[in-house]
Amino acid sequence: MQPERTRIVVWLWVASAWLAIHCTGALAAQGPSGNAAGAYSGRLLVTGSSTMAPMIVEIGRRFAALHRDVRIVVQTGGSGRGISDVIHGKADIGMASRALTAQESSLYSFAIARDGICLVVHKNNTVQKLDNRQVAGIYGGALTNWKKVGGRDAAIAVMNAREGYASVELFTHYFNIRYTDIKAHAVLGDNSERLQAVIGNPDAIAYTSVGSAQRQAAQGAAIRLLPVEGVAATQKNIRSGNFPLSRPLLLLTKEPPVGLRREFINFSLSSQATEVVVQHDFVPYLD
Repeated sequence: MQPERTRIVVWLWVASAWLAIHCTGALAAQGPSGNAAGAYSGRLLVTGSSTMAPMIVEIGRRFAALHRDVRIVVQTGGSGRGISDVIHGKADIGMASRALTAQESSLYSFAIARDGICLVVHKNNTVQKLDNRQVAGIYGGALTNWKKVGGRDAAIAVMNAREGYASVELFTHYFNIRYTDIKAHAVLGDNSERLQAVIGNPDAIAYTSVGSAQRQAAQGAAIRLLPVEGVAATQKNIRSGNFPLSRPLLLLTKEPPVGLRREFINFSLSSQATEVVVQHDFVPYLD
């Protein structure tokens, strides 16, 4: 396992709900590194990206089933919280669903998957695509009616994400929009909140994880994923590198991981976790 040295930014973290995992069954007699089941013990606190959290919860369940005396606790709150918690020693491992900045050089990062950010509208919205200038106009308040971009005569309900979520930095940087200039009808939390806002409002628009949006659409949610620069928001295009709004999904530590932290990260990078990555509609980082 070769750590990728990355950079540190301290963001205000958002308080969130937490989820604890403590499985006592054994999936196999030995763990991924050849240790007997139960060879590791203790508690790991993993905090950060809400995009990654459901995937890490499932990986944690499988890991804890191999190590009967291990407890994995996963808390969300955005990538900013994960980064800040690791820096200040409040979490064992952070989750960040964005590339880290030039100032984050003291953290160790381990890319376990890839995802993308896409714009989502209601499935009954007749607008099929938006160019970058139109997106910037909608979020900056210059375009306020769907009729201006080829849709019906209705006010655009702009859904924004709270600061601290990784999608905010990726979205604003890509479309060259300052967060403080966004004219939003609502400022929401994680992907599920933003998707529910679009499902409940035919005139809404939001940006969210491609994986989360695809999963909801496949389950029949009344949403449609818009292309970016003519490239469809799909896992295939993320895998090929063609989708422009893509990002790594990272596990972070302050120091080179040892002991239980190293074992959990190794497991998250192993073929035993690949199935979980795919099940959550993400792209394995090395596939």
